[in-house]
Amino acid sequence: MKKLVILPERVCCDRILVKVEDGMLRDVIFEGGCDGNGKALGRLLAGMPADKAMGILRGVDCEGKGTSCADQLARGLRENMEPDSGMNA
Repeated sequence: MKKLVILPERVCCDRILVKVEDGMLRDVIFEGGCDGNGKALGRLLAGMPADKAMGILRGVDCEGKGTSCADQLARGLRENMEPDSGMNA
């Protein structure tokens, strides 16, 4: 199991903690930001293939910032992908 700590930029949340196993998101926790939205997003993503989550979340904008907590998660997953991680582009 791969554990990621994503440090987002220009958004409300402080950190995004992610566990990825065999290319699947097992646990997603948003620290800081909107508590309810972070919890809901974490529940929706649990069990989803990482590549599918990246496709859905990439480019989501929050208040004209050009990014969002969801987009930062997608970017962080993409940046942390390695050939041996079991995640596909």
